[in-house]
Amino acid sequence: MSKGITSRSEDYSQWYNELVAKADLAEHSAVRGCMVIKPYGYSIWENMQAALDKKFKDTGHSNAYFPLFIPKSFFSKEASHVEGFAKECAVVTHYRLKNDADGNVVVDEDAKLEEELIVRPTSETIIWHTYRGWIQSYRDLPILVNQWANVVRWEMRTRLFLRTAEFLWQEGHTAHATSQEAIEETKRMLEVYANFAENFMAVPVIRGRKTDTERFAGALDTYCIEALMQDGKALQAGTSHFLGQNFAKAFDVKFTNKEGKQDHVWATSWGVSTRLIGALIMAHSDDSGLILPPKLAPIQVVIVPIYRSDEEFDNISEVATELVSKLKAKNISVKYDNRDTQRPGFKFAEYELKGVPVRLAIGGRDLENGTIEIARRDTKEKQTISRDNLDNHIEQLLEEIQSAIYNKALKFRDENIREVNSYEEFKQVLDEKSGFISAHWDGTAETEKRIKDETKATIRCIPLNNKLEDGICMVTGKPSTQRVLFARAY
Repeated sequence: MSKGITSRSEDYSQWYNELVAKADLAEHSAVRGCMVIKPYGYSIWENMQAALDKKFKDTGHSNAYFPLFIPKSFFSKEASHVEGFAKECAVVTHYRLKNDADGNVVVDEDAKLEEELIVRPTSETIIWHTYRGWIQSYRDLPILVNQWANVVRWEMRTRLFLRTAEFLWQEGHTAHATSQEAIEETKRMLEVYANFAENFMAVPVIRGRKTDTERFAGALDTYCIEALMQDGKALQAGTSHFLGQNFAKAFDVKFTNKEGKQDHVWATSWGVSTRLIGALIMAHSDDSGLILPPKLAPIQVVIVPIYRSDEEFDNISEVATELVSKLKAKNISVKYDNRDTQRPGFKFAEYELKGVPVRLAIGGRDLENGTIEIARRDTKEKQTISRDNLDNHIEQLLEEIQSAIYNKALKFRDENIREVNSYEEFKQVLDEKSGFISAHWDGTAETEKRIKDETKATIRCIPLNNKLEDGICMVTGKPSTQRVLFARAY
C-alpha cells in the first residue's frame, strides 16, 4: 500500500476518505459541509466538463447562466417541488452587516429583506419564471439550455464529492411544444450521460426509470443511470427528468401553437455533479491509490529520469523532451518530472497514488540500448521496449487501458447482479454479498417503504431493457409483471 492508505477490505469508507485527501483531490473547508476542490481534483472535473459540454453542444444545446438567489415565493408555485427541497434550503434573510458597540461584526437587523432569497438548490423555478418572457409562439421552441453552476443543499451528513452542502454541477432545462418532443429529449440526455459514463469514465451503468417515490420533486418521470461501486453499493450517476407541464403551469408559460391555440409548454431537466468524481474513485481505484481512465486523467503519461551524473541527466532530458513533443502532438497529456529534489522511487509512488495511467522511466542503460521502461497503472505490469515508434505505441496503450478498466468494472458489475425470489433470500444476499438484486415488487409505495425501512435498500431503478415476466412480489406475494433493481446506495 502507498503512503499508508487503509485497505478497501479493512475499511472501505476510510480508504475512500484517505485516498481523496492523499491524492490531493479535495479537503474539508472552514465552512461546515463544504469542500475545497484542489487543483488535481478540479482538473479531473474540468476534463469531465469538457467532454460533457461537447456532447451537449453536439446535441444542439447552448450554455446560459441564471441567478444564484431565488425568491422564496417562486418555490410556493409548484407544491411537490417545494416539498422535495424544503428541508435542504439555505435562506438569505438580511443584506447588510454592521459593527456593534464592542466592535463585533453582527447582522444589521434594520437590513431585513422584504422577501427571503433561497440559495439555489436547483434552478427550475427561476428558469421557468425567465422562460415566460422568452416564449410566445411555437417558433420560439424548443429552448435547449444548459447551465454550469454551483448549488446548495443543506446536508447534515457529508462526504467529499459524494454528498456536500455545496457542489458543482450542470443542469439542463429545455422547453418543447409537445410532450413527445420533451420525452424524446429526456431519453436522449439520459443516453448522453450513459455514453459519457461508459466511454469516458469507464463505468458501466444501468439505464432505468425511478419509481414514483424516488423520482425528482415536480417531475412526471425520472430516468437515471445507476453504477455499482467496488463495495457493492450503488451510486446514482445521472438523472434526466420529464417535467410535463407542471412548471409551465406554475409560472404560466404558454405559447401559441401551429393551430393558433394557446397551450402550456412541455419541459425537461437533467443533471450530473461532482459526485461523478466520487464514482470514478470508487469504481476503479485500489489500495495503492487512484486508477484513472486515460480519457479523464489530468496527466496521461509521466516520464521519470533515472541518472547518476549531470551529463547523463542532460542526455535523458534530450530524449524525454523529444518524446514529450511527439505525445503532445497527439493530444496526449504528458509530464516530464525532472525535479532533482525527489528520488525516482518517491516519484513512482506519487504517480501511482495519483492514478497516472502510464509511467515511463529512462536510465543510463536505456540511453545506450535505445529502450525505455513502461509501466501501466491499472495492472502494474512493466516492460522494457524499444523507443522506436514509441508515441504510437503509447497512443494504442492508452486505448487498451481505457478498455481494460471498463471491462474489469463491467465484469465486476455483472457478477454482482443477483436474482432472488424471496424476502429472506433478499436480506441474506444484501448482507452477505451486496451488489444489485433483481427481484419482483408489487408496485406499491407501502412495500417499497417497508423494504427501505427494514433493510436500508432502495429500488435503484426499473431497467429500461427489462423483460416482462409474471411473478409474485418477494414481500407480499402479490402479482408482479417485472423485476426491479434494489441495492444499498450512496
